[in-house]
This record gives sequence, C-alpha cells and structure tokens, in this order.
Amino acid sequence: MSETTITIDIHKIMKLLPHRYPMLMVDRVISLEPHKNIKVIKNVTINEPYFTGHYPQRPVMPGVLIVEALAQAAALLTFSEEAVHDENTLYYFVGIDSVRFKRPVEPGDQLVLDVDFLSERRGFYKFKGKVLVDGKLAAEAEFMCMVKKNGE
Repeated sequence: MSETTITIDIHKIMKLLPHRYPMLMVDRVISLEPHKNIKVIKNVTINEPYFTGHYPQRPVMPGVLIVEALAQAAALLTFSEEAVHDENTLYYFVGIDSVRFKRPVEPGDQLVLDVDFLSERRGFYKFKGKVLVDGKLAAEAEFMCMVKKNGE
C-alpha cells in the first residue's frame, strides 16, 4: 500500500490559520496523514520579537510558544481535512497535560513538530505532540483544542 505525502506551504497555512506575525508559529507542513499525524517545520530566527527580552544575554524560545506551535500544527491537521475552510471558525487551545521541556530552543534551530491525533468528542480534539531539534527531543505534551464558530 503506497502512502501519499501531503505538504502545505506558508500560503495555504495562512488560509487555514487566522494567526499572523508575530503569533504564526509554523512555516511548512512536511507531511500529513489525515485523522492521524502531521509533521510541521518552524524555523527559529534571531528576528523573533520575544528574543529581545527572553533572554538578551542568551536568547531562548519561551516554552509557551513552543506549545503554541504544537497547537497550531494540530489546527492544521484538523482544518486541512475540510474541503472548504470557514474563516469564521476558530481553534482554541483548551488544555495541556504532561508537558516536558528537554532542551532549550535557540535562534538557528529548526523545530520539527510531530503531532498525533488521539480522539475527538463533541468538538474537542485531543493530541499528543513532540518537538524535535536536530533529531533530539526538545519538548513533548498531550493537549486539547476545540473548534468554535467566531461569536458563539
């Protein structure tokens, strides 16, 4: 059985996600298996605005933004399956469990966000994600998100 790899560039990402600079935390989808898994790249550069204060003497990407990148990857896994994306649909981060940070993420690193779909129930989606830098685990978490129409 052959598997087709789905990739998504930044232009399609920006059609699927409402986030924009400086909160867009994903650059490219390198593989996607609907209802199962997504692998996404985030390139970390010294130009990221949070590095001016976190920390000036040794820039480190804040852990909450690493987790936000995982949530955005999960949103892409969910929204990429829709034939037509409703721009009034928002994706909210609603819970996180078992988050662990294994190494700092610094300018010049390339994050590979690997997110597995676990379950869906009444609009709540559960995922397990890991973040790799140079093939080494930088962070991992289980988390939940929900889909909601804007204004509900």
